[in-house]
Amino acid sequence: MSADPDRPLRILHVLRAPVGGLFRHVMDLASAQAARGHKVGLLADSITGGGRADEALARIAPELALGIDRIPMDRLPSRRDLRGISLAARRAKMVRADIVHGHGAKGGLFARLGGGKALKAYTPHGGSLNYSKWTPGGFLYLGCESLLRFRTDVSLFESEYASSVYQTKVGKPRGIARVVHNGISAGEFEPALPVPEASNLVFVGELARRKGVDILLQALAELNRQGRTVTLTAVGSGPEEDELRALANELGLANQVRFLPPMNARQAFSLGRVLVVPSRAESLPYIVLEGVAASMPIIACNVGGIPEIFGAYADALVPAGDPDALAGAIGTDLGTLTARTLRVRARVRSSFSTEAMCDGIMSAYREGLAARRSR
Repeated sequence: MSADPDRPLRILHVLRAPVGGLFRHVMDLASAQAARGHKVGLLADSITGGGRADEALARIAPELALGIDRIPMDRLPSRRDLRGISLAARRAKMVRADIVHGHGAKGGLFARLGGGKALKAYTPHGGSLNYSKWTPGGFLYLGCESLLRFRTDVSLFESEYASSVYQTKVGKPRGIARVVHNGISAGEFEPALPVPEASNLVFVGELARRKGVDILLQALAELNRQGRTVTLTAVGSGPEEDELRALANELGLANQVRFLPPMNARQAFSLGRVLVVPSRAESLPYIVLEGVAASMPIIACNVGGIPEIFGAYADALVPAGDPDALAGAIGTDLGTLTARTLRVRARVRSSFSTEAMCDGIMSAYREGLAARRSR
């Protein structure tokens, strides 16, 4: 490994599912690093992602000098993990990686146990941190995270919230630890205009319990009881899609709610006039950054790193898991919501850019390499 502190680096990113905000983060980071002259590669799961992941990976492939490899990675612990760690180690050695950066619980496991002599970086992206210490799953996953600290040179967190949760549930990170917020590109700061048939509200994300879509449906039912009919377009897929469709019918919302498959966020934004983020748990969600950049009026819950995005305007966020509070927020005047978004938009433009994100992560890598050389 060259001692030149400013030389281009050889960086291998390891992640499991090529979907959602984690995937977007890795794609944006890898592209920005490659644009700065670094040699970058990806190792990702071959089971999940479908056609959308295939297309996204095909688009970025010409930028990645170290290539893209996909191997089976199970979400839960399995026998296949040992082979996956071995394949990750072989890949890191083959591309002569200076940095192996694991993303999410499984990517972090493979990167830190298979990273060999490379500097090992880790970003949790929620993952194991979503578990309680007092459950069997939490005991296993958080216990593994605690042990893996000793294989981690650089710990990166996308929000102050994630950093705090990690220290509470796992322990103090070893080596370099930095908070580097997610970022979006300048080209995303274009207003999204609603189509004529847009619903009152739009939700964009995974149809899973932590995203709080059931709370949103209960809020719409409460508004119905108050004599107010509000329509919703829910864009996404996930493990609770069937249950949520059934709940919408049970609550008498069949004519007010439509479920659509995953699509580009900006395309989804045009299908509603107000973006709703009713999550029970988040870290620093891209959907909020994207919605603010697109000038979407936003109603969001006060969870995870969302207050870090809203800054001085975080007092407008809604308590999580409270259908009545969410119903009240949905009744907020559209002009008030729009004005608030425009104020937050200026903050996002100045503080949550892809370039700043790449700067922060590269600085942490360099600091980790310098610390290693000094030992």
